[in-house]
Amino acid sequence: MSENVRSATRREVLARSGALGLGIAFTGTLSELFAGTAAAHDLGRTGYGPLVPDPNGLLDLPKGFRYRVLSREGDPLRSGGGRVPSNHDGMAAFAGRHGRVHLVRNHENRADGRVPVPTAEGLTYDPTGRGGCTALTLDARNHVLSERVAIAGTAVNCAGGPTPWGTWLTCEETEDKAGANGYTKDHGFIFEVDPVDPRRSGAVPLTAMGRFQHEAIAVDPKRGVVYETEDAFEKPFGLFYRFLPDKPLGGLGSLRAGGRLQAMRVPGVPDLSTIQDTGACFDGIEWVDVPDPQAAETPIRFQDFGPQGITHAQKLEGCYWGGRSVYFVSSFARSDEGSAADHFGQIWRYDPEPRRLTLVIVFGPDTDVQLPGESPDNICLAPSGGLMVCEDGEGAQHVFGVTRHGEVYAMARNRQNTGTEAEPEWGEFAGVAFSPDGGTMYVNCYNPGTTFAVTGPWRR
Repeated sequence: MSENVRSATRREVLARSGALGLGIAFTGTLSELFAGTAAAHDLGRTGYGPLVPDPNGLLDLPKGFRYRVLSREGDPLRSGGGRVPSNHDGMAAFAGRHGRVHLVRNHENRADGRVPVPTAEGLTYDPTGRGGCTALTLDARNHVLSERVAIAGTAVNCAGGPTPWGTWLTCEETEDKAGANGYTKDHGFIFEVDPVDPRRSGAVPLTAMGRFQHEAIAVDPKRGVVYETEDAFEKPFGLFYRFLPDKPLGGLGSLRAGGRLQAMRVPGVPDLSTIQDTGACFDGIEWVDVPDPQAAETPIRFQDFGPQGITHAQKLEGCYWGGRSVYFVSSFARSDEGSAADHFGQIWRYDPEPRRLTLVIVFGPDTDVQLPGESPDNICLAPSGGLMVCEDGEGAQHVFGVTRHGEVYAMARNRQNTGTEAEPEWGEFAGVAFSPDGGTMYVNCYNPGTTFAVTGPWRR
């Protein structure tokens, strides 16, 4: 791990322990993230340059980049059957035939969602649920060929993640049971979605994977273990889980066969927010069986995990597999909301073979609302090296990149003001993903729901 510290122009993410600690963390861990992966090249040390104001007032990008709006909430679905739902959230891109790309997009609609996901025969779990997913098929030039419902009747579909066999796991971020908010069925599950033919997957809850406020998942492509984050809204906060399938890596529908759900225990650490120094490392991580994965009477995070308890963390959100490890995000922690300590965002890495947990990145306070730096949310690997991170904080909202040298740069800024001129507001970004060939970045604006395809001089 190098001890050289590089300072970014105008904006460097500041660790609570100081810039030196953060520089060390970026330099060592990001290089390891891309070891043995296709993303072996270096973006460079300055990003793609300053953002250029968009004359259409939608999306600011660096010079040379351009966007295409694929769909917007309220517009007719291209394949009929209703309107494009609101609250665009998690998303993934899958390779299709003849250069086509299949996008699966979550809609985080609650009971009062503006534009619900239309119900569809064979694809609806609970007719009273307003959330779900839509699927888009694009040609090689990002023209929309079809846009249709992929699953309906679910609730608060926040994030999720792709599987090694080419399906999408969509996560309900709720604990509502039948009878709450008018629902006729229990919610808080994961559902599998086939991006090519959603009717093959249907609308079947993967109950063994737990019922809680799901956020995101990542699958170990070697062992088939599924890691899950929980974004609970009140203390005690969420847990980090792993699901051990009875049929690992079995393909579409195999997760319905069941398995064991376990929660992570870091010995001596009841709350991850108390760990402030990048590079902090914990060996001997324990995994404890969840007493009641269905949370029939008690939410999982309240259940009895024995005298040693269990490890909690506020705002557990993005989750991604990279190299030989799983990475997960805590967007922030606030002591006035119940956390043991405060921070502006962390990224953790868990290495399964040595059972080791490491704090690899700490984000710092936002010193300028026009620049990125707090509340990281969805993350993905960039084909050119480094990370792309969706910001979900106050003020202006960005997709920002982290180079393999540890510098932060703005890649996109949302220009759609949903507030007033005197008190502007911008919706968060979500669902950042790249096309299989690495030539297009897809990203959602949550509100107003807008899906963009961004192309340009991506460096490889």
